[in-house]
Amino acid sequence: MIGSIGFERGNTFIRRYDTDGDGLRLAVKDVIDMEGEVTTAGCRAVADTATPAFEDARCLDGARRAGARIVGRTNLHELALGVTGVNPWYGTPTNPLDAARIPGGSSSGSAVAVAEGAADVAFGTDTGGSVRIPAACCGVAGLKTTYGRIPVLGVWPLAPSFDTVGPLGPSIPALIDGMGLLEPGFSIGSIDRPTVAKLRVPCDPLIDAAIDGALRATNWVVKEIEDPGWHAAGATCLTILLSEAWASNRQLATERPDGIGVDTMERLLRGRDIDAQSVSSAWEQAAPCNQRLLRLFDSFEFLITPTITIFPPVLARAADMTAPAARCTLPVNLAGVPALAMPVPSQGPMPASLQLVGPMGSEEQLLAAGLELERTASMTPRL
Repeated sequence: MIGSIGFERGNTFIRRYDTDGDGLRLAVKDVIDMEGEVTTAGCRAVADTATPAFEDARCLDGARRAGARIVGRTNLHELALGVTGVNPWYGTPTNPLDAARIPGGSSSGSAVAVAEGAADVAFGTDTGGSVRIPAACCGVAGLKTTYGRIPVLGVWPLAPSFDTVGPLGPSIPALIDGMGLLEPGFSIGSIDRPTVAKLRVPCDPLIDAAIDGALRATNWVVKEIEDPGWHAAGATCLTILLSEAWASNRQLATERPDGIGVDTMERLLRGRDIDAQSVSSAWEQAAPCNQRLLRLFDSFEFLITPTITIFPPVLARAADMTAPAARCTLPVNLAGVPALAMPVPSQGPMPASLQLVGPMGSEEQLLAAGLELERTASMTPRL
């Protein structure tokens, strides 16, 4: 049984529900349609004219069959187009690790819901890092799934070439539960002392040290590598993403610009100004970028990077997050491969976050590796 109890509980949820039963408590990002409910996409322009969804999004099928208790629809960075989680219409979810800092976006409310214990697992969307970035900011785990593995029918589109749905949770076992809701019958695989590549990227030294410490606690074979094309892959993905974001929201931005926040509108207009030739060139550049990444998996089981390269800034300096936030996540979306973001102990103001990237369709192995890393990291003292 589910019953609406309205807009409350701070800024984590756009709408909360009363539920009963003993299924997993599930929070759902408010870009995912639920039958009989309005999808706002965290945007006033959408909410003002939206009508209740006729049916659930396809990605909710498994959760419904499993008897998951949907506790609410979570807040987000407006239109899922931003990395800070700051929302001018529904407020900004409070980062449970440090209320002065941003929660990350765009799946901010989903990350906060599991971090503060309001849900056992949450669903988010990830187009350029929108599951992994808030997971990193809030000290939880998040999984960007292989492109096309989880259906996105009934999910508010941002950039259809990259849009994915994935789970967030306080731990790796919660992500396994979440994958079981998204894909009934899901179970993890096994790993045996994997050989992994650690990509050397510019980042806060405390984050780099935290990742090194977490890896030393394992028995994995780790080799440091460099990829001069990594930044180019991110820029290529961003060009396509912003162009498609404008196409997805053109009518809304044209007819209701007053109902879209300033920062989100700025990104949409950047997408509007990207011409067809630039998009075509970006797609041409995408092929060699993706080939370089995929070739790594001929020699390594996984690729490791920071999830974000800085610790989340305070709210007053939220704009500082824009440039470095998706530096390590965008190339993953361009290639379509899955990636796991998980916290590791650090000497910084909060945990660092490690991104574990695998080949296409390797969620089973990624989560098995995440379980092992979580276990060994928990036995490692704060670095």
